[in-house]
Amino acid sequence: MTMPRHHDGPDQREPHQGFGLGLRPKHYQDFLDAPQSVDWLEIISENYMIQGGKPLAMLDAIRPDYPVAMHGVSMSLGSVQELDRDYLARLKQFAQRIQPMWISDHLCWTGVHGLNLHDLFPLPYTEEAVRHVVARIRQVQDTLERRLVIENVSSYLAYADSVMTEWEFLTAISEEADCLLLLDVNNIYVSSVNHGFDARTFIDGIPGRRVQQIHLAGHSNMGEYIIDTHDEPIADPVFDLYGYTCRRIGAASTMIERDDNIPPLAELIAELGRVRQVASENLAGETRRAPRPRLEAVA
Repeated sequence: MTMPRHHDGPDQREPHQGFGLGLRPKHYQDFLDAPQSVDWLEIISENYMIQGGKPLAMLDAIRPDYPVAMHGVSMSLGSVQELDRDYLARLKQFAQRIQPMWISDHLCWTGVHGLNLHDLFPLPYTEEAVRHVVARIRQVQDTLERRLVIENVSSYLAYADSVMTEWEFLTAISEEADCLLLLDVNNIYVSSVNHGFDARTFIDGIPGRRVQQIHLAGHSNMGEYIIDTHDEPIADPVFDLYGYTCRRIGAASTMIERDDNIPPLAELIAELGRVRQVASENLAGETRRAPRPRLEAVA
C-alpha cells in the first residue's frame, strides 16, 4: 500500500489550551465553590445531550469559567451500519448550545444490529477500512460543520487481515478525511504492551500537526497484559511516553481521564501538576496557550 505522506509544517490544530480534566459529577460542587487550577474541561457528550436535569444545569453553571471540549462514545465511526442521523443532529444542537472548543470521538465500532455494546472495538487496518471510515468522517464533518477529532483506542486483539500498523492506519484516515487527532498516550502504551510494538515508533509515525488533544490515564496491569481502566493514577511509563510525545509533536492540549475510583479533586489537580511539569521539561518554552474566553449562558 502507498501511504499518504505527512510533512512537518504549520499547525492545523486549534491553539494549545493548556491542561484539563474530565468533568465528573463528584467534582461539580468543587468547580462551583471556587476557581480551580484547571485550564479547561472535557465532558462526555452523551451524558449531557438531554433536556433539562442536574447534569445540564451543573454544566451551564460551570462552563462560563472553563472552556469545554466534547468527547463522545457512541458515534461508532467504524461500524458498517449507517451513521445515526438523529444522534448527529442532537450532537450538533448540543454543540451549538455549549460552544465547545472541539468535538471528539473514537476510531472504533461500538455494536452490531443497532445494539450498543458499550465498548470500543478496534478495526482491521486495511485499505478498505480506511476508505470506509474516511467517508463516514467526512459525512460527520459535513453535518457538524466542523472538523472532527478522532481518538486511538486501546486494543486487546489483532485482525489477520490487517496490512498496516495502527499508526499508519490513523495517519491515512486523518490525512484523507482532513480531521484532527486525539492522541491517547495511555492507550498507545497499553496496546504496545499487549501487542509487542515500540510505543515511540507509534508516536514517530503520527502527523504531529494534526494532534489537537492528548489523553492521559491510568491502567490495570494484569501480568501478561494490561487494561485501560481509567481507575488508577497515571503510571510512570506513560509519563515517560508523554514526555517523548511532547518533544515529538510540540504543545497540545492535554487532560487526565479518571472514570472510576475517582479521588478528591485536589488529588487530580496535584497529578495534573505533574503533567504540567513533564510538559514544561520537554517542550522548551512551547507551552504558551490561547487566552481563556468567558462564555455567557445560552438557553
